[in-house]
Amino acid sequence: MAPRNRKAENGESSLSAGTSTKASETSESSTDGVLASALLPPTEGREVVKVNNASVTEMKHACDDALKRFLSRPELFNQIYTHTDVRLGLGWASVFVALGTGLYGWKVDFEKSKPAVWAGVILYVLLTTIQTLYAYFVEGDIVFVGKRKTFDKRIVTERITLTSTSTPSKPSSPPAYSLGLTYMRSTSGGKSLLGRGRAKGDRGYNTFFDEKGVMDQEAFERWVGEMVGRVMVGKNE
Repeated sequence: MAPRNRKAENGESSLSAGTSTKASETSESSTDGVLASALLPPTEGREVVKVNNASVTEMKHACDDALKRFLSRPELFNQIYTHTDVRLGLGWASVFVALGTGLYGWKVDFEKSKPAVWAGVILYVLLTTIQTLYAYFVEGDIVFVGKRKTFDKRIVTERITLTSTSTPSKPSSPPAYSLGLTYMRSTSGGKSLLGRGRAKGDRGYNTFFDEKGVMDQEAFERWVGEMVGRVMVGKNE
């Protein structure tokens, strides 16, 4: 009788493990399906985006703006504006310093105001220098930083960073929009890393803009959505 019980127990264990695996696969498949659905281009009407297609800068800015609109949706990511806030803070601070220095120099006698004016000029130069260095070395080519929280038996935080540059044209290829993605998935307030990924890709601007400069936003969003989806499910490039 004992062997039969053990056999039954083993059978139940195998069945339990198999059921658990299937449930996990089903849950994972469901999650991927929800993500894939969220990354599809929205179906509602949109404004036409038209640029001068002879200007690479205009086309890049249009792509950057479209990328932000697409990813900063409630079902995807909340955009983080840290870099923008820092630059704006430094910019406004330098404006107020310049304004205050100018008013003080105008109201006070020139000889008496010289020390304060010099201090104001030095502080203004310092603030604008810090702003420039921050934009170049810290922010760099970053165009979007997003975060979202999901619940899968625990609170999971996902953070994604996208950078963009323009690749110059060559005799064999037109100028292209190059996109870089960095993704991190963690829990416990970022203390426990669950996964990370990176991806890169580029497409010629002629893929997204016609001869009149009208942008095919749906094609652009589909391309971005595919790249984001791959890096989020761990298919690094």
